[in-house]
Amino acid sequence: MDDLRITLVQGDTRWHDPAGNRDYYGDLIGGLRGQTDLVVLPETFTSGFSNEAIAQAETMDGPTVAWLREQAAALDAAVCGSVQLRDGDAVFNRMLFATPDGDVRTYDKRHLFRYGREHERYTAGRERLTVEWRGWRICPLVCYDLRFPVFARNRYDVERPGQLDYDLLLFVANWPSARAYPWKTLLRARAIENLCYVAGLNRVGTDGNHLHYSGDSAVIDFLGQPVSECTDEPVVVTTTLQAKELAAHRERFPAMLDGDAFELR
Repeated sequence: MDDLRITLVQGDTRWHDPAGNRDYYGDLIGGLRGQTDLVVLPETFTSGFSNEAIAQAETMDGPTVAWLREQAAALDAAVCGSVQLRDGDAVFNRMLFATPDGDVRTYDKRHLFRYGREHERYTAGRERLTVEWRGWRICPLVCYDLRFPVFARNRYDVERPGQLDYDLLLFVANWPSARAYPWKTLLRARAIENLCYVAGLNRVGTDGNHLHYSGDSAVIDFLGQPVSECTDEPVVVTTTLQAKELAAHRERFPAMLDGDAFELR
């Protein structure tokens, strides 16, 4: 497994403006070809976190999925982020993970944000996703999922001796500044307990609901130490994840061998 370059795109998402957001984020990432392996965009990056955006929900055949495919091909990197997607009669907060070959993997947000009444408009997903990309196993989750460690647990894979489910746990979010301390704390907790890198990508600015976002996006290593941290300004930051250091830590401190076996139902 080689090192992995991950780019956090901490932007000020436009409210209910899918085309404008595609242009905005496209400009931010346009010069990254050859400089990164994985580009991360925020949760609901085409609209902001809005229950009313359900009326604008696209399908998998819509312009945003096509745009992600185009960006991944142009950058020769995976590009991911979440949007509201309609699938049959349901609308999901769907994480999209696009690769240069045109493939798009999806994860539907499992834990809907009851405090913001997300559960009244959107449908919860059921299955966790693990993506293999350039030698790394990546588990992409969305915002409120960060508060539920059992669902995110990195389990020992008996079919791959010495291996865990994933190497990188990835969260995209619209996490308001009023709860910035839990955001920072839980990112570190998930990294320590799961013996993995954690990347958390949040937005900045003030949305149409007058909620303020302080960013605080970060890449955290397996010891809970920040490898890179963002402040409250729009920024594009690329960080290299060290494969050998991760493997060495797991060999020195193989806590996964003492984990409890369980199944999610």
